[in-house]
Amino acid sequence: MEMSDWKGAAGVCINSRNEVLMVLQGPTDEEKKWSLPAGPPEAGETLEESCVREFSEVTGLEVRILKSAGVKKDSFDKADVSVELQYFLVEVVGGELIVWEEDPWIQAIAWQPIGKLETLELADPGEAEVIRSLIKQ
Repeated sequence: MEMSDWKGAAGVCINSRNEVLMVLQGPTDEEKKWSLPAGPPEAGETLEESCVREFSEVTGLEVRILKSAGVKKDSFDKADVSVELQYFLVEVVGGELIVWEEDPWIQAIAWQPIGKLETLELADPGEAEVIRSLIKQ
């Protein structure tokens, strides 16, 4: 079987209280994990455009990209999938925080203290380091 490639973009939004906007996802209580708003580009979209659109679709907030925040590359041999996720530091420029009730995967959206990321069940524990690297010194 040939390995398939998945590419996507994730937005990291940090407020003035050193909290990051996270999404609690999973169809059941046993599968719920926290992650950054992220997803793949639609046809013709750049990763930057995908980040802005996905952030809005998932959270209801409009954001603008401040800077690139790194790339995560991974592969899963058992699933024959390679993953490339581009992170972007974003800031809110409008919209209203909304949890879409019609989306069974999204259970909650919340500002999480960066200092307490280790206590959260993260979908990707490596995202904690990406987030911490963006804290303004």
